[in-house]
Amino acid sequence: MNVRGGAGDITVPETKSPKDNLYLSVNAEWLKTAEIPGDKPATGSFNKIAEDVEKTLMADFEDFASGKKEPKAKELKEAIKLYQLALDFDKRNAEGAEPIQEDLAKLTNLKDFADLNQQAGQLSKTGFSLPIDFGVNIDMKDTKHHILFHSGPGVFLPDTTQYGTEQGDQLLAVYKDQSEKLLQLAGFDNPTAKAYVKDALAFDEKLSKVVKSNEEWADRPAVYNPYSAADFKKHFKSFDVEGLITELVGHMPERLIEAEPRFLEHAESLVNPDNFDEIKGWMMITYINSVVGSLSQEFRETGFAYNQALTGVKEMARPQKHAYHLANSRFAEPVGNYYGETYFGDDAKQDVTRMVEKMVQIYKNRIQANDWLSDETKEKAIVKLEKIAVKIGYPDKIEDIYSKFHVTPAEQGGTLYGNLSAMSRISIQENLDKLTKEVDRSEWAMPGNLVNACYDPSRNDITFPAAILQKPFYDLHQSSSANYGGIGAVIAHEISHAFDNNGAQFDEYGNMNNWWQDQDFTEFKKRTQDMIDLFDGVEYGDGKINGKQVVSENVADAGGLSNAIEAAKSEPDADLKALFENWARVWSQKAEKAYMQMLLAVDVHAPGPMRANVQAQNMNEFYEVFDVKEDDGMYLEPEKRVNIW
Repeated sequence: MNVRGGAGDITVPETKSPKDNLYLSVNAEWLKTAEIPGDKPATGSFNKIAEDVEKTLMADFEDFASGKKEPKAKELKEAIKLYQLALDFDKRNAEGAEPIQEDLAKLTNLKDFADLNQQAGQLSKTGFSLPIDFGVNIDMKDTKHHILFHSGPGVFLPDTTQYGTEQGDQLLAVYKDQSEKLLQLAGFDNPTAKAYVKDALAFDEKLSKVVKSNEEWADRPAVYNPYSAADFKKHFKSFDVEGLITELVGHMPERLIEAEPRFLEHAESLVNPDNFDEIKGWMMITYINSVVGSLSQEFRETGFAYNQALTGVKEMARPQKHAYHLANSRFAEPVGNYYGETYFGDDAKQDVTRMVEKMVQIYKNRIQANDWLSDETKEKAIVKLEKIAVKIGYPDKIEDIYSKFHVTPAEQGGTLYGNLSAMSRISIQENLDKLTKEVDRSEWAMPGNLVNACYDPSRNDITFPAAILQKPFYDLHQSSSANYGGIGAVIAHEISHAFDNNGAQFDEYGNMNNWWQDQDFTEFKKRTQDMIDLFDGVEYGDGKINGKQVVSENVADAGGLSNAIEAAKSEPDADLKALFENWARVWSQKAEKAYMQMLLAVDVHAPGPMRANVQAQNMNEFYEVFDVKEDDGMYLEPEKRVNIW
């Protein structure tokens, strides 16, 4: 039948045979009864684990706050202090907009463009959004060192492609109304609030025509555009870019990286004295929408409208959950380490370590047996594979920055907003200070309590936080094949990112460096284009998948599943039926329509149900296990199946 994604509508809980729709054959009954929590836009395997982790840690936070338990780590003690401040809504409601008045005045008092030039450095260090701003990142061609990095500002909608559409217009109308109300809560009269918002939307529309779309951002190597200081400064006549950089990092570096050359070409036409009112309005609106979570309940409720329109979520998080999320977001690593130390067993860590080692060996064998790579490229690929650093559970030490976060409690005059702002300033300075420091490869990209995993091409490492190492992804007591269909495929997925369309352009040390023979890379690009074509235009809900936007994750999925199958087949209790069923189970998802549309616009991952079905269609073993024939819904012609790794 040649149906990409199987027969039927994958979002409708209709029970199907695995021959027609693998995902629905496993998840239809669950879809019929699953309920999306009121304060969440979706539920599913990832979400359910995250909810369980959240409940566990919220209970612990409550015990810490009440004195039933005593946190050991000093950083966790500070997290609890922040939690208590966030939970004190009597104090927050009584304060109203008072905590932000001093910072708000810094924007209100900007007189003209010359004043903006003079104040830009301090505004940036304080955490205000500027139309021109800088950060420090790893140098992608010299990953021992950091480099100054510039990209254009974000836009109000999730993606530039939504501007001028009916959906985009509706979302902007909600954002406009919300922003006007927030400014009035902050003390501005109605005409002033409307004027600021009108100017902000005008500047945002100009930005939307210049900054990158999410599809463009999905091309990681394309962010690396080196400029000499002299060539970079040529693009600025009105804005004192050298003055800003010098204030941020103490000098004008000889070279820096521009992520968005198109924005740079338009920088002068956007950031100039004629546009000052629009820039000021844009800064004001960006700021007032960013602080709603640290103020009163009235601010929270007013600032909920846009998020509700964007995701379809029905209600705000209750106070305790809101307070936990705030504390967790600022103290991510200490909280993650507490979770890992308390709830992640050494037996599980050792077992997953064994699976990683086995998966690396399987990957090595498959590269050696590859029939479209030259020996020279195979050799380089294996060198990179063997150099991948593996991080499982949680880090051995907490990063130094967390020891700098000291919470001023209410009895000493501390406010939630004031403490969050102080931490933001510390984080910004910490990032800027990295410019003169070597890269610390021991840093973790994710905390232990996050239900996720990742590959970092600049560090050539893979990270598996403790929280994802549980059912349905992993369980010491389920079959090895089921585990390979879950965490095994996740492990191989992250390894595959080292060889996806982005990761393939980085060497074993994480440097962006071409290690391919020309003919091999040409064939690789052809195969990645096949993956783009396989997913592009596939219908999901009320929208369609953008194949180019999601290609790197799909390349990783295909490699992950194929290598997991190979690993499972080598076990004495091999059961590929259990593997495919658990593969489909881990991608279970039920989401609000608005959230589904948003993900199609912004996410570099294909929707979970389509990841389950389309990747299964690529695997010859799937057809053998379920006896899938040409007239079945899951059948995809052999020449259209895409296999890369």
